Amino acid sequence: VQLQASGGGLVQAGGSRRLSCAASGRTFSTYAMGWFRQAPGKDREFVAHISWSGGSTYYAGSVEGRFTISRDNAKNTVYLQMNSLKPEDTAVYYCAADPYIVTMHAAYWGQGTQVTVSS
Repeated sequence: VQLQASGGGLVQAGGSRRLSCAASGRTFSTYAMGWFRQAPGKDREFVAHISWSGGSTYYAGSVEGRFTISRDNAKNTVYLQMNSLKPEDTAVYYCAADPYIVTMHAAYWGQGTQVTVSS
């Protein structure tokens, strides 16, 4: 599985942004997907996770209620809708895929897309 993240950019605090992660391969619909992020000088951290069917999602506490993860298996794409963005959301965002559950040790990673939130 190859992953290509896109949609990053510069956004003002309080604004919204939608990230996309396009996956290659016919097995996309059988993989759990997730988003992680890494801010400068900090460790990579979990953001959101979605099951293979899209029926189960969970979020880091810092983004709960502001971010929404979704997927379109027909388009081999997972999304991260980010609302009410804060400067502390500034980071490189990575998508990841795994046959079982997406953790820091996920099997596949995208290249990352930069999100910068200005105050």
